[in-house]
Amino acid sequence: MIRALFLLPVPLLLGGCLVSAAKTIITAPIKATGAVIDAATTSQDEADRNRGRADRKAEDRAERDARQAQKDRRKAERQREDAGPR
Repeated sequence: MIRALFLLPVPLLLGGCLVSAAKTIITAPIKATGAVIDAATTSQDEADRNRGRADRKAEDRAERDARQAQKDRRKAERQREDAGPR
């Protein structure tokens, strides 16, 4: 009799565990699909951030090229001056 009273609440205690496990199993594919979609798509904020980064890199590259071109022009001018009139 005491044993029967002890076993009576066991299904009630396990019920919460089973519900939790079922919930985890049911929601896992939904969460996985959401993660794949998030990885495959780009939000507007991410697109803006990436575009700004690309613009900054392009500006840096243009400035670097302009400095190199100016340096090359100065070097060519010095070489012409050193060569003197012919």
